[in-house]
Amino acid sequence: MGWWPHPAAKPSSAAARYERQPPRGITVTTTHAVTGATGYTGRYIARRLLDRGDNVRSLTGHPHRTSPFDRPIETIPYNFEDPDALALSLEGADTLFNTYWIRLAYKAMTHERVVGQLRTLFGAAKAAGVRRVVHISITNASADSPLPYFRGKAMVEDALRECGLSYAMLKPTVIFGREDILLNNIVWMLRKFPVFPIPGSGNYRLQPIYAEDMADLAIDVCDRDDDIELDAVGPDVFTYSDLVRLLMQKSGATSSLIHVPPFVAMLGARLMGMAVKDIVLSWDEMEGLAGDLLVSKSGEPPPGKTHLTDWLDENGAGLGMSYSSELDRHYRQQAG
Repeated sequence: MGWWPHPAAKPSSAAARYERQPPRGITVTTTHAVTGATGYTGRYIARRLLDRGDNVRSLTGHPHRTSPFDRPIETIPYNFEDPDALALSLEGADTLFNTYWIRLAYKAMTHERVVGQLRTLFGAAKAAGVRRVVHISITNASADSPLPYFRGKAMVEDALRECGLSYAMLKPTVIFGREDILLNNIVWMLRKFPVFPIPGSGNYRLQPIYAEDMADLAIDVCDRDDDIELDAVGPDVFTYSDLVRLLMQKSGATSSLIHVPPFVAMLGARLMGMAVKDIVLSWDEMEGLAGDLLVSKSGEPPPGKTHLTDWLDENGAGLGMSYSSELDRHYRQQAG
């Protein structure tokens, strides 16, 4: 990797005195931009970059959120309404790591709106001279999907392919880790209630990947120049029923699993959401899960190496001790 991130990048007037390679004895640190560097997936990627000595610039909708890192990082609010200002915030960055997306449509934030924002982001990255984009998508995204989440992800993938930048698309299913909402809240319900509803047969599958493995993959592909599209999945495939049983076993929770029609499970999720002031589960999420969309169908060996069972041996006892709110994390909290 050369000194300047990209031939099109704009060095400062002081830096312009030097040629592409820095003078002897001067160490130059590469800067990368990470959307949501203090969020869930983004913080694992940012920590990897900081550990290898790079600088991190966070683009975020929560600029006042407390940084979890020992080293300072630059924090800049998203500016999707002003593409020139957004491009300015990306100048000097070698790679843009994009983790920005929404799990659920909420009020004015829709998946269609985020698709437009990411088109603007990719255009700004190109204008700023960013060399490469590492984008976090999802398995089985399809422009023909009736589900806004998967359809929107496919539209973003197309926008990235068409923007003219070098790219890597990593396509996970469920990313598990200590800050994960999904598995934590399943265990919370297993601990709190005597029965736990399984929608339908429960035979639909998931292929989760560990957040640390996900970050390793993102770093592995950032220094390359070839375009990459990869299902970022772990070594284990579970049916949903087996996953819930595993979580119950490893956490020590005691609950009885009952199979119910999907509409009954959805009614229960809505009642639960009213109690905790959150959106516990959407119908689209249930459809995506039941449609077997959270498992890789590429036929390629899974790049993730960490087994969920092994991770739960160390972390299961601490899961689900409190409820994690999606709305608090992404829409209500501005700090912390």
